[in-house]
Amino acid sequence: MSERRRSSSGRVPSEATLALRDLLEAGARLRHVVSRRAGLSETEMTALDHLSREPLGPAEVARRLDVSTAASTGIVDRLVERGHAERRPHADDRRRVDVHLTDSGRAEILDHLGPMFVELARLDETLTTEERAVVERYLRGATAALDAVITPDPADGDTDRGKYRSRRGQ
Repeated sequence: MSERRRSSSGRVPSEATLALRDLLEAGARLRHVVSRRAGLSETEMTALDHLSREPLGPAEVARRLDVSTAASTGIVDRLVERGHAERRPHADDRRRVDVHLTDSGRAEILDHLGPMFVELARLDETLTTEERAVVERYLRGATAALDAVITPDPADGDTDRGKYRSRRGQ
């Protein structure tokens, strides 16, 4: 059993909360280790992750990475140079461009993360439909809690005191 410490609010975190903290810490270590092994920066690896879900415009890449558009352009340039991404004209607006993950980029991700995906799929198969629904609800709620810190609500005014609202579900 984990050593239980009181939080700043004086509450003792549950084992589920401690497990989530462990997962978040492992995820941060994972991104660092995998990007180093792949010869990419952590930001480039994060960009590949976002592009694996959907093509993005350069400005959206910048927003998701929380970098300037100039920095985003450099990141995309390096991924294109390595053959992991390509720029294509936007489907609806030919003045715009979208960045797409290439087969090389997908292979880069799978080469490093494939074993994790296999283990997660195995773990998922051990859950009942009801258990899976509970896990999903908890993880989506945890994501909303993280988003509440990442995205302060300007209407609350005093964002320095932790008055935040999540973007999810709005």
